[in-house]
Amino acid sequence: MYDVVIIGAGPSGASLARFLDKQYRVLLIDKRNLDEWPPLVNKCCGGLLAPDAQNILGRLGLGIPGEVLTGPQLFSVRTIDRDHGLERYYQRYYINIDREKFDRWLCSSLPEHAEKKFNTLFLSYKRDEKGLVIKYREKGVISEARTKILVGADGAASRVRRQADPAFGKASYLALQYWFMTQRESPFYTSIFDRTVTDFYSWIIQKNGHLIVGSALPPGEEARQKFEGLLDRLKGEGLITGEPVKKESAFINRPRDMKSIRTHRGEVAFTGEAAGFISPSSAEGISYAIKSGLLLAESINTNFPCFQKVYRKKTAALKFNIWLKNRKLPFMYNRVLRRLILASGIFSMKIR
Repeated sequence: MYDVVIIGAGPSGASLARFLDKQYRVLLIDKRNLDEWPPLVNKCCGGLLAPDAQNILGRLGLGIPGEVLTGPQLFSVRTIDRDHGLERYYQRYYINIDREKFDRWLCSSLPEHAEKKFNTLFLSYKRDEKGLVIKYREKGVISEARTKILVGADGAASRVRRQADPAFGKASYLALQYWFMTQRESPFYTSIFDRTVTDFYSWIIQKNGHLIVGSALPPGEEARQKFEGLLDRLKGEGLITGEPVKKESAFINRPRDMKSIRTHRGEVAFTGEAAGFISPSSAEGISYAIKSGLLLAESINTNFPCFQKVYRKKTAALKFNIWLKNRKLPFMYNRVLRRLILASGIFSMKIR
């Protein structure tokens, strides 16, 4: 019998496993082969650590090892508004990382009481008179395990959340991301606003000899077609060349109101993007993942039998932060307001 079973070994699940008291028997499951190389399943992510993520890592006393970093390091954002033909540059402080190596680093120093099962797929769970029974497939063999608390830290398409709370809703956006080889230096994180592609945004990030081009699109039959149209325009402008060497996709939960966030359902808890903790303005999720994983660990450590009440209270500040970001959305995504801000040049900088 486990005390806590965590599905998903990303920043949220790894942080939870790291900070749970050693008195608990913990099992961490992830479908990726995080203890082997090369990776069989990649996380679709731009791999930029925003200031909020840097802040929480600093407060936890965690320094990123050099092998996790990649280049170039980015200190400015190139903002392109295709709806109005405007372009501006803004100073930002990101750390460019290899996301796969980042997750492996977080998992490499977990305490001994946290058992890890990688390359393992969570299938389902059920309740009985003794607690929760989870079913998983490891190396082709289906097995079961018992636990008192089950945690879904498995992202926007969380299988745990879908089974525990089907009414929670589907992921609101589909992220498509293609990697292109490049020999040109592009030391900007480029964000593109183009209503013909998406009502969210698209991005270009340079990483270790590659250009990553991605977009967050409303899911549907036209999503890939619109993304391919964006790629054709970028090729025509000479921003990218050749064919993609890697293609990635993932769902995004963009919380537009507090109903989009759920912290638990009975003995099943949600953390990270599985709970809806992600920026509605930029889709930055690493800081929210680490914070919510830490807060859930503190809640379980404080009051194991009634962790739900403690967790709801501790995550109130995260929910308020997301509420504030939703209030700021019109300045980024309302076409009239965005045009006024970009045209004014306020807070922008000139690039020599």
